[in-house]
Amino acid sequence: MHHANHYYGHSHVLARYCGLDDRSPQRIRGYLQHGWNIGDGMAADHEFVPGLPLFVWSERTRRRAWSLGRRQAYAVGAPWAYLLAMEPEPDGPPPREGTIWYPFHGWEGQHVVGDHDRLIAEIKATEPGPVTVCLYWQEYRTRPVRERYERAGFRVICHGYRGGRWDSLDPDFLRRQLVEQRRHRRVASNRLCTAVLYAVLAGCEPAVYGDPMHLAGEVPLWGGQPRIRRQWAELHGPQVDAAVARGVAVAELGADRLLPAAVLRRLFHWPDPLPPSAAAEADLPEGTR
Repeated sequence: MHHANHYYGHSHVLARYCGLDDRSPQRIRGYLQHGWNIGDGMAADHEFVPGLPLFVWSERTRRRAWSLGRRQAYAVGAPWAYLLAMEPEPDGPPPREGTIWYPFHGWEGQHVVGDHDRLIAEIKATEPGPVTVCLYWQEYRTRPVRERYERAGFRVICHGYRGGRWDSLDPDFLRRQLVEQRRHRRVASNRLCTAVLYAVLAGCEPAVYGDPMHLAGEVPLWGGQPRIRRQWAELHGPQVDAAVARGVAVAELGADRLLPAAVLRRLFHWPDPLPPSAAAEADLPEGTR
C-alpha cells in the first residue's frame, strides 16, 4: 500500500506493538496518517484509491475527515503514542535541561522561505538554557542553513530521514526522537506542529513563537496558520500552560484511545503473531528444521 505508511518508522512501531517483526513490517491495507494537520489527517498531495480506509490518529481527526467526505476513517492513535506506551519513562525525575527547538521546515516539493537570522535572535532572547536545534533532513543537508545555527552556538541535530518510496526506511526514527526529547525540559517551534505535540506527550513544556516562515507557493489549506493560531491560541507564546497543552496533545494524537493489538491487526489486515515455538523454528537456518 502507500509508501507514506512507512514514514518515520510508523509501520515498524505498530508492527512491534502488534507482536510482529518490526524490522520488516507488513503493508497496511489503507492509508495511515503520518503527521498532524487540521484537516482529514492525510497529505493533500496524495492520491487515494477509492474504498480503502483512512487510519487517522484521533477522534477529532476522524470527525474532521467525516465532515470532508471521508466516510471510511478509523481513529487508531498515533504511532508515537504507542511507542510511549511501550517505552515508558524510567522511574524518578529525568535529568532534563534546556530546549529542543524545531524550526518550520520544507519538504522535497517545497522549500521554506524565511529569515533564519531573525529567528536565531528570537531564540537567544527567549530561551533560558542550552538550546538544541533540530533541523529537518532537507535543511540539515543545506550547509548554509545548518551553519547559521551552529555559528549561533546551538547544538544542531537531525532526527534522520523519514524514508520514501519504500526506500531508506528507518525503523528507529521515532525512538531517536523520543530519546532527544526526554533530554530537554522545553520544546519550541515557530509553528504548532507534530514535533511540539510529540514532545508535550513526552513531558516537555511547550512554546510556540517567532516568525512562522512559509513554504514557497504555500496554500493555506483548511484555514492555514490563521486558523491554527485562532483555534489553538492557548498553545502560542513563549510560555504555555503545560496542563492545557498536554490535554490538546492527548486529544490530537489519540493517546486516550489506543487499540488492542488484535484490533489493529484486524484493521490493517495483518496476520496474528506466530506462537513462540513456531517463531523459534522459523529462525532456524534452512536444513536444520
